[in-house]
Amino acid sequence: MSFWPKMRRAAAMVVGAGGGTVVYWYASQTINERKAFNSWTTNFKPSEYSKWDYNWDHREPKSLVEPISEMANPAVQNRFNEKLDKKRAKVTRHLILVRHGQYNMEGKTDAERYLTEIGREQAAHSGERLKHLGIKFDCIVRSTMTRAQETAKIMSLSLPELKLHDDAMLEEGAPAPPEPPVGHWRPEISQFFEDGARIEAAFRKYFHRADGQEKQDTYTLVVCHANVIRYFVCRALQFPPEAWLRISLGHASLTWISIMDDGRVTLRTLGETGHLPRELLTR
Repeated sequence: MSFWPKMRRAAAMVVGAGGGTVVYWYASQTINERKAFNSWTTNFKPSEYSKWDYNWDHREPKSLVEPISEMANPAVQNRFNEKLDKKRAKVTRHLILVRHGQYNMEGKTDAERYLTEIGREQAAHSGERLKHLGIKFDCIVRSTMTRAQETAKIMSLSLPELKLHDDAMLEEGAPAPPEPPVGHWRPEISQFFEDGARIEAAFRKYFHRADGQEKQDTYTLVVCHANVIRYFVCRALQFPPEAWLRISLGHASLTWISIMDDGRVTLRTLGETGHLPRELLTR
């Protein structure tokens, strides 16, 4: 198909969306009008985040192997390629992030912020949902905060073969000053400074492509908190980190992120709550 028929099709699409007289205008336009139309149809300005950084986890094979000259002899090139292959991931790494269930908001200490009856039911449903997926999970990693500890323990009743691992880096916090800001929620800058470093460290610990020696896909369950998960999603997709508060996640929701062997990242589900009865949907 030539260039101008493509433009006619684009104009027809605009008419189909309520564009009015675009096709008629196109048929009678001058050269200058055509240039204006072309400019209008490509009026997209990529953001600074538009280009994917394949070495975001610093595990791009070529960044891990000492480079060689393009003029190197075949024997040297073969050894270089062998080293690259050993470093190259061959499987996909899956992370299923689970937000804790509803908890006692009146609690003044972490110990008092235990799951409500609804929260316990939510956790049980999430455990059953994961069980019915028929996936061989590796383990359950959980935040050390009470609500996450209880959620993971209830979920593990449906997945008794999995070991529970605690990680304080996954605790709730303020990852970064959000944009746009929220009027009723303004932590001290020092809180962003402290929490942000910890949550970023947790991201780097769990989000990376598989090791070159791994032979099969891995599936890790991470039970933690809404702010942490939202920040992880933005970082993994290379979205602006300050956009984390634009995402809303329900209690006991499931978020599934896959890290491909070449460093690409796919968000399979975000805040899935379809496994919960309507009366258990809370945020």
